[in-house]
Amino acid sequence: MTRNPEAAPAGIDPHAILDVVEWLAGDECHGLDDAGLVAGLGRRLQAAGLPIDRLTLHLRTLHPEILGRSIAWSPGEPVEIHDREHGMDVSAAFAGSPLRTVMERRETLGVRFDEGPEEPWMTIDVFRGRGLVEMMAVPLCNLDGPVSAAAFCTARPRGFSDNERMALERMLPALRTVCELRTLRQTELTLLDTYIGPATARRILAGKVRRGEVETLEAAFLLCDLHSFTELSNRLPAGAVLDLLSRYYDRVVPAIAAEGGEVLKFMGDGVLAFFHREQAVAACAAALRSALSSLGALDRMRGKEGDPLQASIALHFGAVSYGNIGSGQRLDFTLVGPDINLLSRIETACGASGHPLLMSSRFAGLLPADRSRAAGHFALKGFAEPAELWSLHEPPWCYADFHRPRPSQGTAASAPEAVTVQPV
Repeated sequence: MTRNPEAAPAGIDPHAILDVVEWLAGDECHGLDDAGLVAGLGRRLQAAGLPIDRLTLHLRTLHPEILGRSIAWSPGEPVEIHDREHGMDVSAAFAGSPLRTVMERRETLGVRFDEGPEEPWMTIDVFRGRGLVEMMAVPLCNLDGPVSAAAFCTARPRGFSDNERMALERMLPALRTVCELRTLRQTELTLLDTYIGPATARRILAGKVRRGEVETLEAAFLLCDLHSFTELSNRLPAGAVLDLLSRYYDRVVPAIAAEGGEVLKFMGDGVLAFFHREQAVAACAAALRSALSSLGALDRMRGKEGDPLQASIALHFGAVSYGNIGSGQRLDFTLVGPDINLLSRIETACGASGHPLLMSSRFAGLLPADRSRAAGHFALKGFAEPAELWSLHEPPWCYADFHRPRPSQGTAASAPEAVTVQPV
């Protein structure tokens, strides 16, 4: 049968369907979050005379931890949002579902809930226990990238009529476009956050993309380095080295993020992060808490041979140039300046002196007086004068308990005589 594309299905108000399409393309819809989109669409489809008792969107993502997101609406209920992690049990039920089928075949599929035995996909959280009778599952095909899906469900005993299915098909192109824009926007943010960090991502999205476009950033800086990584990487199989690095980063990176820090670089086994605050004291406090949490977590992490994996951390407060360097269309957003060079040399001094944590004088001076003590004067490569570096009063095994009440232990002024160490 040939359909007239200008004709509305019988029994459905053509103006109401047109209103839905225009709403999907309009400014109001564009400004809504995922919950607002699904709720607004569900209400408008019902107002157009469609028997929608459950509406779900299943949006695929490009995310290192999240496979996709399910957003579900029913009349008179709060919108449900479920982020599906890679490897979740629910993924097995999705694998045999009509939703997976329409994503792979890119074809609409109608399914009855009340015909035959209950399938595993019917027990997925967004469908379970709702007395649904029929689902119309449709693909939401992007120009490229993973295909998403939508499911229109009814509890009406006779299911959807042909006219109602036709009405849903009329508004699908507009819904597909809305979801594709959302998916692309989320993918853009996710990839930028994943590979360069949220603060740097905001700068890039704000238009800071030209080479030489830099600004001065004053912040607390942290550099963490794993001990004996070269020896381990030469001795262990490649897969074991990658697993070791992943477990190492799983201890350090969350500790940095928990204090509002941003990881700028992974340099083999090195982690470079910065902490920017309105007040320098607050930035240094956050960086120190992050360092202590990292060392405490690493101390509890055991290598395959039963030995704790050890790392050293350098801390410094200073000003750097923060922006784009590179050539042509291949740029890098990075930190450059003498203070970053000093941070690197401080980390080298950790290995030379056996201190798990060392701070510059400027960083230590921004901490409470009883937090630090002089560790010695260190001859740092590339610097004309030896630098006085500072450590903490607590021994390493206390680092994880940094927040506990502490007895008075004197001040930096009462620190022992400094020693001179020449890093190798």
